[in-house]
Amino acid sequence: MTQQLLFIIGAFVVSAACGFAFIPVILDYCKRKGLYDLPNSRKVHKNAVPRLGGVSFLPSMFVAFLVSTLAINNFTGYSQVTFSLWSLYFFISLLLIYVVGLIDDLIGLNATTKFTMQIIAASLLPLAGLYINNLYGFLGFHEIPFFVGAPLTVFVIVFVNNAINLIDGIDGLSASLSLIALTGFLLCFLREGVWIYGLLIAGLMGVLVPFLYFNLLGDADKNRKIFMGDSGSLTLGFILGFLAVKFSMDNPNVMTFSPDSLLLSLTLLVVPVFDVVRVSLVRIAHHKPIFRADKNHIHHKLMRTGQTQHQALACILLLALFYIGLNLLLRNHLPLTLIIVVDVVVWVLFHFVLNRAIGRAGGQVFLDAARDE
Repeated sequence: MTQQLLFIIGAFVVSAACGFAFIPVILDYCKRKGLYDLPNSRKVHKNAVPRLGGVSFLPSMFVAFLVSTLAINNFTGYSQVTFSLWSLYFFISLLLIYVVGLIDDLIGLNATTKFTMQIIAASLLPLAGLYINNLYGFLGFHEIPFFVGAPLTVFVIVFVNNAINLIDGIDGLSASLSLIALTGFLLCFLREGVWIYGLLIAGLMGVLVPFLYFNLLGDADKNRKIFMGDSGSLTLGFILGFLAVKFSMDNPNVMTFSPDSLLLSLTLLVVPVFDVVRVSLVRIAHHKPIFRADKNHIHHKLMRTGQTQHQALACILLLALFYIGLNLLLRNHLPLTLIIVVDVVVWVLFHFVLNRAIGRAGGQVFLDAARDE
């Protein structure tokens, strides 16, 4: 186990080194080609910022995974990695999502095209036998058949993909929430002894460190600041959705049965998932198109109370950590359905307090998308 942890740490370090090498090159390329995310009334940044930081994510992860597996093979003398049909489909799906995000960053794609490609990519996984097959008692359901689990899997992956993409509205937020979730999934898979996923997860975690360095601390005036763009947020969202499905699936050939698998997967993603649900319900209630961007996400609301971007970021990260602590505390005392009810109640109470704080600050709780575009 100690040797495995060393290789996982090695994957993290290799990925981080790749990120520190790739991102300055990407910054210079964006400057030469004029590839900037321009500010407007719907965005919170005030300067033109390069938007291709996410281009570094997938290459860094793959390089780290390849180097780590080669090192393991040389150290042990035999191959530690086997590729199955779902592995092939996963990499094809991930590459498809990455390319879609890259094209969107370079020339732009409409929401319908991106949504369709996400569904196609997510649909490949159930075809390879990877799907949610157990609800672990949620609403009284346990094992579910393929014809229910397959579309549910596609829905979950696409939903998580969009949740991570849509919450990417202030510096460091999407990457930081993803880093927390990835750390949780890393510990979950290591707990089950499925350490090979640790190499992939560590490979993605590593590159988020240099990205956060340039994103949070970089100087836009000196061309040292960068955004991840859709190539980054869609890649992160797809991988997190995949990990949630993979860990939730009851597969005795891979992991022993864990009654808290679904709960842990939801817990690690609860903030972006709950946020996109709330925003969608608000848009529906106000008769607005569900895919029409506005400034009503959790980070926008926190900033309307007078918080800075970094203060809003810290508040949201603390909320995510609070949910993890709360659900870990409740998992041995309440059934899954009741825990989710508690989570929803906490979310509603949080926004009740937040709305009152916005009112005291003289702001509006709901901002019409039409006025902000």
